[in-house]
Amino acid sequence: MAVIECVPNVSEGRRAEVIDACAEAIRAAGPALLDVSADADHHRTVFTFAGSPEAVRAGALALFDAALPRIDLRRHRGVHPRLGAVDVVPFVPLEDATMADCVAIAREVAATVAARHALPVFLYEAAAATPERRRLEGIRRGGFERLAARLGDPAWTPDFGPARPHATAGASVVGARPVLIAYNITLATDRLAVAKAVAAAVRESSGGLPHVKAMGVPLAGRGLVQVSMNLTRHRATTLHAVMARVVEEAARRGVEVHDSEIIGLAPADALWPSAAADLRIDPARLDERVLERRLGGRLIGGV
Repeated sequence: MAVIECVPNVSEGRRAEVIDACAEAIRAAGPALLDVSADADHHRTVFTFAGSPEAVRAGALALFDAALPRIDLRRHRGVHPRLGAVDVVPFVPLEDATMADCVAIAREVAATVAARHALPVFLYEAAAATPERRRLEGIRRGGFERLAARLGDPAWTPDFGPARPHATAGASVVGARPVLIAYNITLATDRLAVAKAVAAAVRESSGGLPHVKAMGVPLAGRGLVQVSMNLTRHRATTLHAVMARVVEEAARRGVEVHDSEIIGLAPADALWPSAAADLRIDPARLDERVLERRLGGRLIGGV
């Protein structure tokens, strides 16, 4: 049976009742809900679910139905960039599934939610209609606050839905991509300038490590700062390499690494026997982050 993973990011990380309602909607639609990772400072929750193409499609649609009435971006403030209440919805091929399968589901879901909710929807990564729309950060530039102006530009007419923001839900970005690891490293300082400098030194777009996206953000709840990253090709640029570079760049600025975390799930081949110690993650918590464990030990294919 083909297995597809979906990893939607929702712009709510503080209200447990909203997060629980979204999780229950996903479960009720049929896919296996593998993980829920909420963060109050980012004001964002990452849901991870998997199953047959039909179940995953149903789960994504159910999430939109549950989240959109409960989230108002006009009152949303967090450190993570966002364009929509349901901000980004990627579909990822696992067992016996192809990227083409995920592209087809992404386009079906995008068209359906745009029509059902009068929501502008952009397609990205492998589902993108043009090269300019492949990169999520390009689509999301300016965030919710500048969305109306962006949609007024004919070059940024959404792929589905109206060319105007949804009043409370903004817009959504839906697509298909390979496995990605969301990885955050917390620095033992409250100096945001340090986190931003380290992020600039690490991310590919400013001359750092290939396949790494990074930004520096404050963690008001902890009195620390964080380098928040996405590893888009974890076999080419490993977690080990990322940690080593962040340690080096932080030390150059007189700062130590406090700890790190994986958001959502990561494939087993991204880890190694001493990963917990090397990444400064509690071993029990790291075990909970392994995708194959949540999938019941099945091997990942097509990634």
